[in-house]
Amino acid sequence: MDGMSTGPGFEIQHEPDHLSLVPSLLQSQIGLPPLGSRRPRQVTLRNAIHCSGVGLHGGRAVTLALHPAPENTGIMFRRSDLGIEVGASFDSVIDTRLCTVLAPAARPDARIATVEHVMAAISACGIDNVLVTLDGPEVPVLDGSSAPFLFLIDCAGRIEQSAPRMVLEVLKAVRVEENGAFAELRPSHAPGLSLSLSIEFKAAAIGRQAYTMRLSEAGFRSEIADCRTFTLREEIEAMRASGLAQGGTLDNAVVVDGAHVLNPAGLRRPDEFVRHKMLDAIGDLALAGHPLRGAFIGHRSGHGLNNRLLRTLLADPTAWRLSGRPSLDLAAA
Repeated sequence: MDGMSTGPGFEIQHEPDHLSLVPSLLQSQIGLPPLGSRRPRQVTLRNAIHCSGVGLHGGRAVTLALHPAPENTGIMFRRSDLGIEVGASFDSVIDTRLCTVLAPAARPDARIATVEHVMAAISACGIDNVLVTLDGPEVPVLDGSSAPFLFLIDCAGRIEQSAPRMVLEVLKAVRVEENGAFAELRPSHAPGLSLSLSIEFKAAAIGRQAYTMRLSEAGFRSEIADCRTFTLREEIEAMRASGLAQGGTLDNAVVVDGAHVLNPAGLRRPDEFVRHKMLDAIGDLALAGHPLRGAFIGHRSGHGLNNRLLRTLLADPTAWRLSGRPSLDLAAA
């Protein structure tokens, strides 16, 4: 439910093995954990687990379950109320207004909305194969972050499978832009995915923020996972008139009014806003279908630009390749 950002961009610089932002905006950097000595294998859940909640935008009660899945299944979503499945893939995205929505090409009515928070948790935990079932059209928002999904994954446990994990390597830079916002993927000599993201909002409580990290499970857990979705107070009425944010409350979203955060407990982190935007980007980029090896750089990017970026990358067969070379074993990081 992140609001639209405005204002001029600022410079982000990148080298293949080093990420840097304008110093005054740099919030944090997370080091690269040591690589394992062997080629990573695919991972699934040890047990099934479920939870219930409400959808952020539809406001409907929904039960979600995570199930183990066979090798080479990937991440699949199933509408149990409709008996319809759709893969967690960039080319199954049908809507990106304030969240990422999946649906089968032949059944656009069988929507599965707000997949980005659970996808970020699954991706950061290095889970390759899982079936996500829902009895409604939207993933429950829970507290507005990925932390509850990490809890579910921890309770379910993980098990290594026999098949090797394939990595999608970025071979050349691709970039998409819109109204001063941009998102870019570049090659990197370092394993895994690094991310640099900046945002800029007129609301004084948010302002300009930037964050840089190299993705690992440990870093995601400690720095990103508990950061909640957010919106601007003046946008809530228009969203609800459009049928969005029907389930949004101060228990599952940060609401900003000018210089003020309206949530009684305040923020979980001073830069929770940009960290949540990075959480969203991790979830959106997980729709590539394989762990990415490269560098993501974005300014004011959201679900729409993130999806356009993957479509642009994967439409060019010279810009990527699937590789069995070792990447970050995120589950062990």
